[in-house]
Amino acid sequence: MEQYFFQTQTEEETKKLAEKLALLVKPGDVLTLEGDLGAGKTTFTKGLGTGLGVRRTINSPTYTIVKEYTGEIPLYHMDVYRLEESDEDIGFAEFFQGEGVTVVEWASFINDFLPEERLAIEIRRKDEYTREIVMTPMGEHYEFICKELYR
Repeated sequence: MEQYFFQTQTEEETKKLAEKLALLVKPGDVLTLEGDLGAGKTTFTKGLGTGLGVRRTINSPTYTIVKEYTGEIPLYHMDVYRLEESDEDIGFAEFFQGEGVTVVEWASFINDFLPEERLAIEIRRKDEYTREIVMTPMGEHYEFICKELYR
């Protein structure tokens, strides 16, 4: 599986990369986000939301598991950290096959429920500001997205 590497120096650059990604996604797309606490997963999601036309403030859905945002394309933002030791399906497929784009933070905790085709994104903290963002496309559609984003 080919990987695509991006580096950002500020939160604003991280958001801008996600805004560019928003121009390439479509309803039903699933993006998974991995990274340490404070790596920038929610910052990335905020940029994606801006690119999708979401006007509400986006924040982490840690306690609610899923937050839905209205935009040109709906955004379903999941934080499944609290489901680490659970095998409960809370209706993931409804979101993954829904009318919007789904972003799943801490996706490795629900691996068994994730669709095979998705865009896996890992955000690595290099220092206080610098982030390395690694995208691994799983499926032709996501490969196309990464190639376009990489241009």
